Amino acid sequence: FIHGAFIADTFRPLLAEPSLVGRYRLILYHRRGYVGSSRASGPVSVAQQAADCRALLRHLGVERAHVVGHSYGAIVALQLALETPGVVHSLALLEPGLMVGASAQDYRKSLARGVERYREAGAEVVVDEFLRARWPGYRAALDRVLPGAFAQAVADAETWFEREASGQLDWRFGEAEARRISQPTLSVLGGESDALWSRFGETHRLLLAWLPHAEGVVLPGTTHFMQIQDPQGMAEALAAFWARHPLATGVA
Repeated sequence: FIHGAFIADTFRPLLAEPSLVGRYRLILYHRRGYVGSSRASGPVSVAQQAADCRALLRHLGVERAHVVGHSYGAIVALQLALETPGVVHSLALLEPGLMVGASAQDYRKSLARGVERYREAGAEVVVDEFLRARWPGYRAALDRVLPGAFAQAVADAETWFEREASGQLDWRFGEAEARRISQPTLSVLGGESDALWSRFGETHRLLLAWLPHAEGVVLPGTTHFMQIQDPQGMAEALAAFWARHPLATGVA
């Protein structure tokens, strides 16, 4: 599981889901600059993030895996699949941070404005703005499911704004790259996300059109942080997808 920006433990609620626990080896990690992982000394590219993930799997003795990425973490998963396709058995992409289609330019401008806003207003203000835009009324549910996550996101905010944002803005992925993804791929869209920001729905539809072996699922009643909002539904969707595309070795 490759987490996105700000909240490093977004996948932790899945660790309690019966459809996954005991059936799969679930690997969660904090990317560089988050929680207890080493801080990045300079800008970090998406390719470097993918190399980190590959190094972790190698260290753990995992030769091939189902890979799940959320938001920024989903573009890292795509990069991993492009660079080392033998490692990635399947992909699950939870609203990846792709700049594609008609919404690409607005999304690019939004990310750049976010960096400027962070430098002007500070981490707490801007992290709150980013989360509210993607999950209105998020705070009570977040505090209940992942106590302390907001404070940790504020502490880790420099990593995204000053280390990762430039790498995301520089990264390129479009139809040509999508056609190279040979793995079964699940695109997951929150049922309420498209109403919040049309780029979520547009990205989902383009992935289904571009990826050679794409499947789609919409998780009702959720937005961008769907794995926190509905961990049972998310876990069951992943379990069903993995069951359709099993690893011969049984390692995931």
